[in-house]
Amino acid sequence: MQARIRPTERGERVVSAIEKLFPEMIMDIRDDRVEAYGGPAALKILHELLRKQQILDTARSVMLHGRVGNTIRFQLNKQAAFMGMVSFPPQEEPLGSIHVQIAGSERLIDWLAPETVDGKPIIEISLDKIDPEQVQ
Repeated sequence: MQARIRPTERGERVVSAIEKLFPEMIMDIRDDRVEAYGGPAALKILHELLRKQQILDTARSVMLHGRVGNTIRFQLNKQAAFMGMVSFPPQEEPLGSIHVQIAGSERLIDWLAPETVDGKPIIEISLDKIDPEQVQ
């Protein structure tokens, strides 16, 4: 995962935005960008927020659309992340987005954002059913 730090931004705010959605990440903070790395545990807050915000269908669509092989790519709005919210911008934003890249199969998407009926998950799987070696 990475996010550019624009000249008009404070680096600690970008770091805080990432930490609010993805705690337990190892961060490499530079002058112009933040790169973060972590395992499955770092995805638990995202998992919870997608349900709390009731955006499972949107999240699933974005993740499936951004899937290439065993890599899932999508963007998140930095300002929303700073407020502890998940928002998927349709394209790179003027102030820059958080670029998320997760190594994982469709099974990971099924855990993060399962298929729904009337907004409710059809089947919830647990994180321990996903091979941790396949999630980065």
